[in-house]
Amino acid sequence: MTAIVAAILATMISSYQSVAPLVAAQVDRGLTDRADTVLAILTAAAPLPVRPDMTEQLVLPDGTVQQLTPGRPPIPVTDEDRAIARAGQGSAENNIVVDGVTYGVLTKARPNGGAVMVSQNYAEVERVDDEFLWSTTWVTLIAALSAALFSWLMIGRILRPMRRLAAAARRISDTQDLTTPLPRSGTDEIGDLTHSFNTMLAALRYSRMQQQRLVQDASHELRTPLTSVRGSAELLQRARGKLSPEDETKVLGTLVQEAKALDALVAELVDLATDQHTAEPTAEVDLVELAEDRAQRFRSRTGRAITLTTDHPAAVVARPQALSRCVDNLLDNAVKYSPAETPIHIHVRKTRLSVRDKGPGIDPADRNAVFDRFYRAETTRATPGSGLGLSIVHDIITTHHGTVFAAENPDGGAEVGFQLPPKS
Repeated sequence: MTAIVAAILATMISSYQSVAPLVAAQVDRGLTDRADTVLAILTAAAPLPVRPDMTEQLVLPDGTVQQLTPGRPPIPVTDEDRAIARAGQGSAENNIVVDGVTYGVLTKARPNGGAVMVSQNYAEVERVDDEFLWSTTWVTLIAALSAALFSWLMIGRILRPMRRLAAAARRISDTQDLTTPLPRSGTDEIGDLTHSFNTMLAALRYSRMQQQRLVQDASHELRTPLTSVRGSAELLQRARGKLSPEDETKVLGTLVQEAKALDALVAELVDLATDQHTAEPTAEVDLVELAEDRAQRFRSRTGRAITLTTDHPAAVVARPQALSRCVDNLLDNAVKYSPAETPIHIHVRKTRLSVRDKGPGIDPADRNAVFDRFYRAETTRATPGSGLGLSIVHDIITTHHGTVFAAENPDGGAEVGFQLPPKS
């Protein structure tokens, strides 16, 4: 706003400085034109028309002054003016003050000797100059005030939603209440900023909800193996060597099994909570090469027969390690829930990868729920597992803007997999 006022004042000063010389030049031209007119009229011996703001007189070569405008006070004659009259050539221009009034005087030589002196009262010129100056000043002040008022209103209009947004952000920061409503947004830049804040708050609310749910589910899932470990440990403590070798072996086996389950569960929880693959850069991934690599790893580790077929496979853009984790979890799920002597099959069709097994299959009512954290179908509750494997697949694929699915294997068993967007 200060810059606008300064610009208006600079414009006013510049305008005045530009106009004042033009007025002065016009006055000078007026004196010159009047002197030429007087000389022409004297030559033609015609009567001289009178102008109310001008006085004319003739200076003869001998210095005698002859009034050409009766009733007007004579114009003071200087030595320079007499010299021009004697020589009959040259001109001179100066300003004089008579009774507090400023006059412009032009002395111009007469071709046959003598000189014509013309004076103009500057009172009218000064009045016009003053009026222009005051008019310019008032117009400038009004323009500056209008600009200041307009700027204040516009800046207030712009800053008002910003202040409301800042106040809402402070409330959220102070109260940690992510449900605090943000001010309604428009379609301008402030509206875009508010929409971005709302999107961010929605993501934070979802993240907090997921964290709370993870903590609640984890505490529930950890309680079962911990209870078993504690019970077995207390039994060994009370028995103090009184158990038979068979019972002691059984209790120790339970301890080892539950400890392994706890270790796997904690590892899954850490992986799920930290989401360590999100920092991995994306790259072009060949699903066929990825599937063959993970299948070979499982063949070596488990000895299971794992086959791979393809149907017009296409490359995708994804985080390679995260995608490897997804395939590992799908294979681990198939190995866990299918008989040891049955094969496992990986099928890649375009950007769709599925793992088929010959296990008990997934009930249609459970096919969406199997991707929830800690969900265990009734038919698989007796099988060891954390219930997090498919949930991790879901989270990773979702961050890649893909989809997961669970269906029935046409040859019996389950088919579980994912589909990613094609490489653009």
